[in-house]
Amino acid sequence: MAENQNRSQHGMWSSGTLFVLAAVGSAVGLGNIWKFPYITGDNGGGAFLLVYLICICLIGFPVMMAEIMLGREGRMSPINSLLKLARESNRSSKWSWIGWAGTVGGIIILSFYAVVAGWITYYIFRLFSGEFVNTDAEVVSSAFDLFLKDPWQVFLWFTIFMAVTVFVVARGVNKGLELAIRICMPLIFVLLIVLLVYGVAQGGFWEGFKFMFQVDFSKLKLNGLLVAMGHAFFTLSIGMGAIMAYGAYMPQGESLKSAVWIIVVVDTVVALVAGLAIFSIVFADGLSPAQGPGLLFVTVPLAFGDLPLGSIFGGLFFLFVAFAAFTSAISLTEPALAYFVEKYNVSRVVVAITIGFITWVLGIGSVFSFNLLSGFTPVFGWTIFDFFDKITQWFFLPLGGLAIAILVGYFLPKDRVWSALEINSSWAQIIWKALICVIAPVSIAVVFVLTIVQHFVS
Repeated sequence: MAENQNRSQHGMWSSGTLFVLAAVGSAVGLGNIWKFPYITGDNGGGAFLLVYLICICLIGFPVMMAEIMLGREGRMSPINSLLKLARESNRSSKWSWIGWAGTVGGIIILSFYAVVAGWITYYIFRLFSGEFVNTDAEVVSSAFDLFLKDPWQVFLWFTIFMAVTVFVVARGVNKGLELAIRICMPLIFVLLIVLLVYGVAQGGFWEGFKFMFQVDFSKLKLNGLLVAMGHAFFTLSIGMGAIMAYGAYMPQGESLKSAVWIIVVVDTVVALVAGLAIFSIVFADGLSPAQGPGLLFVTVPLAFGDLPLGSIFGGLFFLFVAFAAFTSAISLTEPALAYFVEKYNVSRVVVAITIGFITWVLGIGSVFSFNLLSGFTPVFGWTIFDFFDKITQWFFLPLGGLAIAILVGYFLPKDRVWSALEINSSWAQIIWKALICVIAPVSIAVVFVLTIVQHFVS
């Protein structure tokens, strides 16, 4: 089939490199830096990491290829791209519900993601101020708890983060998203290397390395397997429409297959290097890596506080995390924004402010989950923050990824898929069919069922 020459009405990335950087920016976020180190710590280190890497290769990679391909072939918002491709393939228009699920899921994720990003933004100033220099664990932990219990302080930083996100996405693909990527991504990579070198210099690198890469399956439980696959989806931004929306702006002539390989490799390397940097600093101070979600806000500030130049490098660390959170946040708004611009033919600024306001209102529940509404747990004992986190990670993302795999694997014309993905040789086609038609959907379905059984039945 002839290559699709349509251009997105929202604009195009100015180069293939910018598309890759944007997609990496969407993927590289709190999942890599806040979540990956602490779930690796909670699940025993190397064995968990091995399972996670297998999930990335066998499930994350093919589903990401499929999702970007759908965006580039459709050249519109995820909802309208899927509707267009379904009609062109003589399939039911109900396939567009994948786009709806991803779009809604992305907004829900952003509503609580921006709350955590607000915490991180606040901690930039706390670390640079030297507040945690030569303090003990009780003081650092108490400082974080007191911050969470102050609803207006949390609300303020959440609102600031959301306002900056809306400002950038309102400016469009080239003047907003692309400019932010050009500035943030190089800084993210530079800061990450600086922090790793700092961690090595403090003497905890070898212990952190052994913890991350020494495989001991006795430490890996069933829940660790479920977490590994769920995180593979979360960290690659699969199933939430962001990558599909970015794919719609991908320049023609760029190799989709090569781009996805680069995105997956860079995202994984960032997660590994971030983990090494954090664990090097944690082990250098003689602390435990298995600290759960508090690793970033309690253990890391405590470790920096005891190390030379800790206030400077601690501030740089949280600046690095904030940049990563920001590049992911701007991608989460794009599916909904693109759809409403297409549907109502209104300015991007109006839609960005409207979507930002809706997300901000949703996020207020997550802000107050740690203070005013901490006792409000109407569903399975979950706070509002927990509810949004779990329904997106357990339902929206895996089911979205499953539907994408089934659509591309079984319902789109094979010739179109081969052409779009540049899969020409017969052996490559066999491998692709095995991944997208069998391995990915079966794995996703099995893990989804096991997750439901574990948390709702047993």
